[in-house]
Parts: sequence; structure tokens; C-alpha cells
Amino acid sequence: MHIKDYMKNHFNDLVLCPPLFYNWDTGIRFELGDPSIDWAEKDKYMRQVYIRALEIYKALHNNDDELYVVTMAHFSNVPKRKVKKLNLYKQYIKNKTVLKELNLDIIPNIFAEEDEDPKDNTYRYWVRCKAYEVRHVQLIKSICNHEVGLKPRVYQRVYFINITTGTIFHINDDRGCDVISISSNSIKQLFEKYNDWILDYDRERINAVFL
Repeated sequence: MHIKDYMKNHFNDLVLCPPLFYNWDTGIRFELGDPSIDWAEKDKYMRQVYIRALEIYKALHNNDDELYVVTMAHFSNVPKRKVKKLNLYKQYIKNKTVLKELNLDIIPNIFAEEDEDPKDNTYRYWVRCKAYEVRHVQLIKSICNHEVGLKPRVYQRVYFINITTGTIFHINDDRGCDVISISSNSIKQLFEKYNDWILDYDRERINAVFL
């Protein structure tokens, strides 16, 4: 199934752009980095970021789950035939057969206002694979590194869509991540197990869904 059809059928044509949490009724916003940790202790800060991001990912995904791994990138307007495949998939997807099925859709800039002529397009790369075919530890750490100047890092926005459970996981940056779902039952265990990690700013809204 094309990613566009999946999103239409299961997420009411939700556009994959931040903040997912505010654009969908059923979700949780988690805090990854502890703002009370002094930046001089960057290693300590990032250890917590990695631990929390990986724990949430693992709680959401079993090895045999079917996933879409979706990457949203922005370039100057260039023909599709001249757009190179992202190294992200070569580095973080284990199965070469899956890599041959890498899809690219060019869509209007998702950040452009309705009355604005977008200068750039949005390039949506996606593959369908099993969770075990993703080098998720390396990929998630690279996503978390984006804003803090550490390498390796991934500049583009990456979304993990779990077809099996009907969830979407997106790391905004080292500070936090969003999890949304077609059903509150699919992520209630996250709400209960990692309740202390929920961003307090949005806790009242989140509690209203699960309590």
C-alpha cells in the first residue's frame, strides 16, 4: 500500500510534520532531555536522551512488526530524476532488497502557507520493512544528535509508522518526542510505564485521554 493511502485510511490524511501531538487527538508527548542538567555535563544529558528515546521505541515496536520508515526532506526545486537517494536508508536499513524498494514522492512544501508560493518542495522518502530490518539504535541516536552538534547526525525528519499497531513515533529533537496512535489502547502501556517522562506542560491534555 502506498504511504499516502495508508495515511488516508488510518490517520485521516494527517500530514507528517511537527508537532504531531497537537495535530492528532490520541497521543503522548515525552521529555527526553532533562533541562536541569548543566550543558557542561553534555555526556550525561545525552545518555538520558538516548536511553529514553530507545526505551520508548522498543516499547512501541516488536521485531516482526511491519513499519513504514518515512523521511521528510527539503531541497531547492529540482527534477525528481536528479534527486539522490538519501544515505540514511543505506546506513540504517539492513536488507538490500528493501533498499531497492525505496520510494520518493515529491509533494508541495508542507510548511508553506496556503496563499504562499512554496520555494521548495518536500521530498518524502519511504520504505516498508520489518522492525528488525532497521538499525534503530544507530538511527535514533543520530536523530537525537541533530540539534546538539554531535556526529553522526540525521538532519531530516524521520517518522516510524507501525502498521501492525497503528502508531507513529517521531523524535522532534533531543528535548522530546511524540507518539500518536489510532487507538488509545495501543499506547496506554507507554502512558503507564513512562508516566514520569511525560512533558508536564501537556500532562493535563494527555491525562484526559488515558484516565
